[in-house]
Amino acid sequence: MDQQHARPSFWKTPLGVVSTLIAVVASIYLWVAHKDHMLALLPFAFLAACPLMHIFMHRGHGHGGHAHGESRDDDGPRNG
Repeated sequence: MDQQHARPSFWKTPLGVVSTLIAVVASIYLWVAHKDHMLALLPFAFLAACPLMHIFMHRGHGHGGHAHGESRDDDGPRNG
């Protein structure tokens, strides 16, 4: 595909920039107005981050694209 016609990343679109700004403003407001509540929930946020990272980042290291029982070219050493 030609680079001139490639779609820009979501974060570089106007909607992405506005979404980022809203998230930053909301985070600052929550920190200033509800710091004690946020600090009390921090351990639970770390516990929730573990399964969420596993779910959303699992696709990044090659688990998929082949059926069970199929061999792949890069499995194990080769003879010869």
